[in-house]
Amino acid sequence: MMFELPPEDRALSPVTGYTRDHWEALADALVRAARRCATPGGALLDLPGRPSSSGTRSDGLEGYARTFLAVAFRTAGAQGRDPLGLLERYADGLAAGTRTPGREDAESWPLVLDYTVQGQPMVEAASVALALRLTRRWLWDRLDGAVQDRAEAWLRGALRHRPVPNNWYLFPLTVAGFLDSVGRGDGETHGAVQRGLDLLEAWYRGDGWYSDGEGRAFDHYNGWALHFYPVLHAWLADDRHLLELLGPRLRSHLDGYGLLFGSDGAPVHFGRSLTYRFAAGAAVGLGALTGHTPLPAGASRTLVSGCLRHFLDRGALDGDGLLPPGWYGPHEATLQGYSGPASPYWASKAFVSLLAPADHPLWTRCEEPPPVAGPDRALALRAPGLLIQTTGGDGGPGARAGARAAGHRVHAPGAGAPALGRGRRDGHLRGARLARGAAGRRPPVRRGPGDRRGPGRRRSPLELRRPSHTHRLRSALPGLAARYGRRSGRPKLLIVPAANRPGLRTTRQPRTLLLPYRMSRGNTCSSP
Repeated sequence: MMFELPPEDRALSPVTGYTRDHWEALADALVRAARRCATPGGALLDLPGRPSSSGTRSDGLEGYARTFLAVAFRTAGAQGRDPLGLLERYADGLAAGTRTPGREDAESWPLVLDYTVQGQPMVEAASVALALRLTRRWLWDRLDGAVQDRAEAWLRGALRHRPVPNNWYLFPLTVAGFLDSVGRGDGETHGAVQRGLDLLEAWYRGDGWYSDGEGRAFDHYNGWALHFYPVLHAWLADDRHLLELLGPRLRSHLDGYGLLFGSDGAPVHFGRSLTYRFAAGAAVGLGALTGHTPLPAGASRTLVSGCLRHFLDRGALDGDGLLPPGWYGPHEATLQGYSGPASPYWASKAFVSLLAPADHPLWTRCEEPPPVAGPDRALALRAPGLLIQTTGGDGGPGARAGARAAGHRVHAPGAGAPALGRGRRDGHLRGARLARGAAGRRPPVRRGPGDRRGPGRRRSPLELRRPSHTHRLRSALPGLAARYGRRSGRPKLLIVPAANRPGLRTTRQPRTLLLPYRMSRGNTCSSP
């Protein structure tokens, strides 16, 4: 890494060694490295790498907005202390970016339009609005009135244009919540908040899980978006009624979600936007911050710090201190078309933990073992269709009951399934496994409708099938292939050695495994 972290504190943090000081140091370092790519006025951060489908100007806004979010969490949690003077630079960038939005010059931000035209700026508007809300006393309240007016005009584009019909409706909610908080609310902002909350209610499926839009689509967006935005909005607004509704759902979500982190801190690898890496811990930190969590404070810190350290120890930062698109290091198969050079900085959401002050139990309690290290447990999550099994020893070679993390395995259900995660660096979700089908029986290989291999047809290592089309994914775990079928009442996750399936190819980079969304009536993927 390009920077030095504070010494480990194994007395307070016997599992990870990380304390709040490590989190602050990392937030500072990530932003400092990224800001070397800022335009002269500071409105865009043009990070190196393949542009996203939204174009380089949108990518530059993404760099500004997502690093601003890290600065906001770090500064607000320190009660305005800003040792690097970053808030002034982001204030300058806000002024430059909103001066002539939509113009093709060195600083102007793209306009917020319908998602079918130019949608990505709506995502970034939410990050800008949330960062401004968190830093109001030290940034917004000190801006010139003309800059405030321009910023409001640009942000209102998120209220007047059409989002993707999924978690994107929480971006106008977040923008409206900020405008309300600074006395600029009206019927338009109130309507945006209510619309987002109404849709959220319609998407709730139980067990603390939301579908990401209509139908049944589940992945990490549950934590870093569907819980994150509305719960944080309610907490910042001190809306006790809304927290009484949403808080217990977050608590229920974390009861199962906490088991989706291995004893080495690895979050389970499934769904979209996995380049956001340690943002997977954001919901855990938010639960500790708001008090809506079933986890002890020490276990919560083990999860969030373990997840953070898991990626840092495995090369998530490049030689320039940047977060490249990928999983550990750069990894093209993990990305989507909307992924750009600055996309990984949605990992900044993990720094919501820093809103808990230094004397909060999240930082003062001694770390405890993560939930996966507890007694053997099987938990069925009916809403997302997951069966989570955590075991001290899974029967793989060298495993034993009560084994430590290094001896854990993750494997497909049933005896004889291939063991995963043998090495310290290659393990993923050690000590836990996600299974389909009856316990103790290896599910049969079945094909879904239209699952035919004609001349010249070669399947991707991983496929998610849904009625209208196929959403293909690549598996980054060598030697394995997965087949998702659509057959009522049958297991839907089937993992077999790729060597046993002619015509299947796998990528070479290890350490990742993709898992399904839904096991009945076909699998679904939500829109990006």
